Amino acid sequence: SNPKVQIEAIEGGALQKLLVILATEQPLAVKKKALFALSSMLRHFPYAQQQFLKLGGLQVLRSLFRQKGMETLYVRVVTLLYDLIVEKMLLEDSEHGDQMEEKIQQYQQVKLVPAVVEQDWCVVVSNLLAMPEHDTREKVLKLVGMLMAFCKERYQGDQALSTTLSLLRSEYEELAAEEQREGDRDGYFKELLGSVNTIIQEL
Repeated sequence: SNPKVQIEAIEGGALQKLLVILATEQPLAVKKKALFALSSMLRHFPYAQQQFLKLGGLQVLRSLFRQKGMETLYVRVVTLLYDLIVEKMLLEDSEHGDQMEEKIQQYQQVKLVPAVVEQDWCVVVSNLLAMPEHDTREKVLKLVGMLMAFCKERYQGDQALSTTLSLLRSEYEELAAEEQREGDRDGYFKELLGSVNTIIQEL
């Protein structure tokens, strides 16, 4: 995430090469490294994010969800999308001088959320709530919560999502109660239960 390196990398065509690696048959270990490099290249670099969208980067990431054995990459993709959306929102909300104005204009060129909605990531993401790991669910709940403003209609008509959310609520109510019995008032599961309840209320 070094700006000089990011600029050199994008000028040298690294973005295209990383997307090719992610789009073609490669071992999981190779794809993991390519995704890590891609994430480092895109964060805090709106020009690269714009090129990523132009080159069909979102479609490439989406294709990972159709490949067998790539489950460990799902949470990394979700985290990347979440970080990129938050990054833009934080910048738009911050106090800024002239230099920041230029950066904000660059970010305005990055139409990430419309592309996410258009390519039906709303459902790709919410389907991951069925995964068993709490850590994965935590990341997915954050992104679903953030996408709610854009995906609400899609989510309201999604019967599978409401079933999954009910199951998660029951599971986390039990785990949070257990935490409290052990004297942990603001525990991890209480936080996850809060996220689930917020989404259910918004729906």
